Amino acid sequence: MEHSNETVLRERLQTGFLGLIAFSLLLIMLVQARFILISLAIAIILFSLTSDAIHAISTRLKVAKWLATTLALIGIALGLLWISTTIVAQVNEIVFIAITYAEQAQAALPALTERLGPEAQERIMTALTNFNITGWIRSLAGQASGILSGSVLVILFVGFMFAEQVWFPVKMERLTGDSVKAVQARRIIASIMHRVNRYLVVKTGVSAVTAGIVWLIFRTMGLELATAVAILTFILNFIPSVGSIVATVIAIILAFVLSGDTTVTLAIAVLCSATQFLIGNVLDPMLLGQTLRLSSFGIILSLAFWGAVWGVPGMFLAVPIMVALMIVCAHIPWLRTVAVLLSREGLPDDGSGDEEATLAKA
Repeated sequence: MEHSNETVLRERLQTGFLGLIAFSLLLIMLVQARFILISLAIAIILFSLTSDAIHAISTRLKVAKWLATTLALIGIALGLLWISTTIVAQVNEIVFIAITYAEQAQAALPALTERLGPEAQERIMTALTNFNITGWIRSLAGQASGILSGSVLVILFVGFMFAEQVWFPVKMERLTGDSVKAVQARRIIASIMHRVNRYLVVKTGVSAVTAGIVWLIFRTMGLELATAVAILTFILNFIPSVGSIVATVIAIILAFVLSGDTTVTLAIAVLCSATQFLIGNVLDPMLLGQTLRLSSFGIILSLAFWGAVWGVPGMFLAVPIMVALMIVCAHIPWLRTVAVLLSREGLPDDGSGDEEATLAKA
């Protein structure tokens, strides 16, 4: 009996160590191949969103599917290239203005920190002196140039996905070896696409409204970088909980640096905070409803993990990945515990309510 217990313990330890090694290798692969994997993840999301649009256009407008697909691919290519060039242009403007306003910011800083006392002032000034602004600007410019190459890679991925789309049902059936399992797998994928698509469409609309209001606030106050702050707000608002706070803090800091006026800064702080609070706590939940039934703590953990692995793009993709993981785990008996932990009320959503509506588009 004792020998049997030792054997079981040894097997469990071996399984645990193998699992730890496999997780470590997976983590290394995620970090080393981050550029390709992020581009692939974004391409899958764009393909999913575009598939819904193509289905609606071909059904309602009676347009040939190949024509709708071609137009969608052209639209994706033009849209991504326009977004990339816009971001690069805004980064260049930020770099130019950062150099222009560097001295003004140093002059305005004592007025902002005078209430903190001389020791705090000295520490802040020392920290700013040690901050490598040149290296930060070079890093920012390098990341901006990487957006263009990433956009080209995403366009290629989406194009090949459209080309392979017609063979997907056949491949699923041959991969599973069972037509029933193939249909179930297609339903799971279709459910994930439906949930992620709805989340991204609503989030895009809400983020666009928020960014438009922030742009209007900056323009009304006569400040520069209104477009850059609006784009930054739009992007950061896709990051749950943390993104809106970071966007507001950045807007307040830039307002003070650009104006040097505490009254203008206070006005922008109040207006931006009120905008983020009202939209984030009233409009966003009202539109999303029960689309996402995820644990708030799970979302924070997902943000922390994917942010550490893939940076800001990982935080952007954290919620879609979490939605997909919960639905998949809900269909696998031995992984249902994970789905329960990821769900809000401990009732994992397997997407069964979406299956009939989405199977035709899968």
